Amino acid sequence: MQSLWMLFASLMFSIMGVCVKLASDHYSIAEIVLSRGLIGMLFIIVLVLLKGGTLKTPMPRQHLWRGVIGVIALSMWFYSFSLLPVATATTLNYTSSIWLAAILFGSAWWRGNSRFEWGMAATIMLSFIGVMLLLRPSFDANQTMGGMIALASGLISAVAYLQVRRLGTLGEPEYRVVFYFSTTSAIAGLAGSTLLPGSGGIPFWHAQSVQGVALLIALSLSATVAQMAMTRAYRLGNPLLTANLQYTGIVFSSIWGILIWHDQLGWRGWLGTAVILVGGLLATFYNQRKARPLRPLLTEKPLVNVTNATNVTNKTGSV
Repeated sequence: MQSLWMLFASLMFSIMGVCVKLASDHYSIAEIVLSRGLIGMLFIIVLVLLKGGTLKTPMPRQHLWRGVIGVIALSMWFYSFSLLPVATATTLNYTSSIWLAAILFGSAWWRGNSRFEWGMAATIMLSFIGVMLLLRPSFDANQTMGGMIALASGLISAVAYLQVRRLGTLGEPEYRVVFYFSTTSAIAGLAGSTLLPGSGGIPFWHAQSVQGVALLIALSLSATVAQMAMTRAYRLGNPLLTANLQYTGIVFSSIWGILIWHDQLGWRGWLGTAVILVGGLLATFYNQRKARPLRPLLTEKPLVNVTNATNVTNKTGSV
């Protein structure tokens, strides 16, 4: 089944998270974002050369706004890996699909475009109960900031998804959206490395190690391979099954955390993770009944289609 490509994509995204956490011991977050952006740019350039197309766009402002929001979310997510267990950072960031559903659902209901749907409201509430279970009991005091950063990255990612969807409705091709996001990431990473205090100055202008360089390459390649597998799954597989399989990323991240760092969340932490997982699956099923399945963008991580509350074409995307 083609949907099983999402299992492979989720595994690769979990490996990316592990590499980001390990690489943060060698590089600043700005350098990691810079590396990720450069690899993404090269990937799209090669794709355009092989498949055809153009990188010229009539919508530079929309790309700039989408890129800025997306880079903020991506940087916060990467930073949360250095403060939290991989599974926790991944789970909290995956609330982006719930945030997006809440934004679209609330906006449509407020404007009178949709009746109040108790099923969706209950699903969203269930998910945030899971967030509270995961946040309070499982965190040490020094992890509180990391938890809030990861949760905020999910919220900001939801805003970025709205920008991605807007570009899609304006007819902008997927590869171009990804290219300009990667370009913004590279520029932001370069600026952050040279201007922000404590970021190390000129990027990579410091002692290197084989392990550090290998981690940068591994996280960039794993993310790129994951993007390809994710896109194939959504393009050829069953959209509902594919969207549900994305949540196996939480399972993979939990396994990596136990094997590498011997993470122990406690029963309340694991319960919170399970509740968020169930809430995400229910939201996926609920939303897919109304949304038309479309091919996703080649982006940093997958997102389930959300309620078509504004009667605008839905896209699967990422920060």
